[in-house]
Amino acid sequence: ALDVVDLHRVRSDDVALSLISEGYAMEHLVLPLSLDENVLRVATADPANLPLLAEIRVMTRHEVQAALAPKSQLEVAIRERYKVLPGVAEFVKAYQQQDTRRAAMPVELAALAENAPVVQIVNLLITQGLRDRASDVHIEPKKDHVRIRYRIDGVLTEALRLPIALAPAIASRIKVMAELDIVERHRSQDGQIQLTIDGHPIDIRVATVETIWGEKVVLRLLDKARTLLHLHELGFGDVHYKQLSALLRAPFGMIVVSGPTGSGKTTTLYAAVNELDGVGRNIMTIEDPVEYTFEDVNQVQIRRMAQITFANGLKAILRQDPDVILVGEIRDLETAEIAVQSALTGHLVLSSLHATDAAGVLQRFGEMGIEGFLISSSVTGIVAQRLVRRICEHCRAPYQLSVEEADLHRQLSNVLKTDFTRGVGCDQCARTGYRGRIGVFEVLTLTDAIKRLIANRASVEEIRKRALKDGMVTMRKDAVAKVDQDITTMSEVIRSVYLA
Repeated sequence: ALDVVDLHRVRSDDVALSLISEGYAMEHLVLPLSLDENVLRVATADPANLPLLAEIRVMTRHEVQAALAPKSQLEVAIRERYKVLPGVAEFVKAYQQQDTRRAAMPVELAALAENAPVVQIVNLLITQGLRDRASDVHIEPKKDHVRIRYRIDGVLTEALRLPIALAPAIASRIKVMAELDIVERHRSQDGQIQLTIDGHPIDIRVATVETIWGEKVVLRLLDKARTLLHLHELGFGDVHYKQLSALLRAPFGMIVVSGPTGSGKTTTLYAAVNELDGVGRNIMTIEDPVEYTFEDVNQVQIRRMAQITFANGLKAILRQDPDVILVGEIRDLETAEIAVQSALTGHLVLSSLHATDAAGVLQRFGEMGIEGFLISSSVTGIVAQRLVRRICEHCRAPYQLSVEEADLHRQLSNVLKTDFTRGVGCDQCARTGYRGRIGVFEVLTLTDAIKRLIANRASVEEIRKRALKDGMVTMRKDAVAKVDQDITTMSEVIRSVYLA
């Protein structure tokens, strides 16, 4: 009988993978699965291709057993399974064979930074992070090892551990790449690296801080070639999409996107700008950093060394005859005041602010020192958001909610649903059951009633109640609606949204 294999459920062992190169595997669409005794089991789209199997037998010096797998699965699995991280081991070994005692002098640190194995190790860590869709790479010295973790779909996962002796060399190498001071270890430093990896221009933000075991380094990876998503693709449902579209059609006013760090605020702002006509209007941005470039938008990068801050940059933009202004983030009173005045003087202003929900943005403005009458006159709408992980399409399966999940679902959903879905874990999702993320939103449109409440200094709770009376769909309701659509799970909603 023909041996058929589902690559979503069968893993490859490292020994088998080491017998056939990634290039050969991709060229011939053959994937090593396991080596048992002297028999190498491989997956291929054509198990009857005897010349190929004979070639593999000669090349690997093992008997070959072929299993059938779909071509579409093979292409994805080969890319996923030939991780670059196993290659780190050989460079670690090469480094350890050299005389590289813990360096303290600047000359020795500089030599460490250019050490060939160290250069390769850092390159591999970054490359693997990008291949794994990581937003951040954490390089963390511990008592007896260096821990490497990737933040994938918002969750940190450990990728590997390196010898502690490598810690100063890796930190020095990254500092050289980011043009930071390699001698300075006690003061935290920030920098930027620009690379091209796998044909993609990559912008990397570097941040260092000294811990008790050495310098911890975090790399924020920004793929400048990524496809810009539209609002619907981000997860905006019909109700929220109509609300935000109406706000974007207004000739002036201020739209604020809120949420914690890493909740996708910048992506939403970019998608909103993408909805606007950049040919007939002068759209200008002030950002830190510029994460994506637009053809018809004039973008300004924050440069503190050149005295270009959000406030100063915004003042300069106002002298450029703008129609639409995107302010990456409102961080202080001065920026908030200029943004509010810009909205009051006939400009459409888009910006972001850290707040837990839509009504909380109004409170944050008040805490900054903006008067209620100015807020009610300038702000037209607020979008609050979180990101939840999507159920992996390759391993979704039915399951029963826990008692806590079922109670919460009954409270928030209008749908009587008993059949729920989750991912059971597979190679495609690194056994997590999730792959990719989607936004959950609430959109607060400032109606006349809400503007009166703000002007009269009403509490956040009063404003929230009025918004709900006016028909606002909360983040929690939007999140549970995505559970009902089998996009995410109740446990993910509880983790990311409900406790927020």
